[in-house]
Amino acid sequence: MERSTRQRTAIRDALDAAQRPLLPQEVLSAAQAQVPGLGIATVYRNLKALLDEGVIQLVALPGENPRYETVGHGHHHHFQCTACDRVFDVHACPGDLSRLAPAGFTVEDHELTLYGRCRDCQPAPRTRQRANATRPG
Repeated sequence: MERSTRQRTAIRDALDAAQRPLLPQEVLSAAQAQVPGLGIATVYRNLKALLDEGVIQLVALPGENPRYETVGHGHHHHFQCTACDRVFDVHACPGDLSRLAPAGFTVEDHELTLYGRCRDCQPAPRTRQRANATRPG
């Protein structure tokens, strides 16, 4: 086990505070609040070490760069915003999906990713104008 450093502590704090999977660049941006001189190579080196130690886990979405989150969330799924590309944890599960597998196949595990717009990226609600305000006078 490697010794704890300011950089490693800042990286772990960034992942804990985010409460969602982060890209290495997002980890860097958040951790630089504690360690301004932190570089991306140090982030990658520490992410690998934390992964090897079992403190964090990899979140791999199809066609995306790997993200990282702290271990201990239990079985969960993810939601990816199609506007800002951030990924969020979904702490719900449809349960046994074995009925979807081809006949004779055994489901051992599953991953589910939902896609849409996050709360921050929702389009602003349209305000309805009064009917007579749009009619020529």
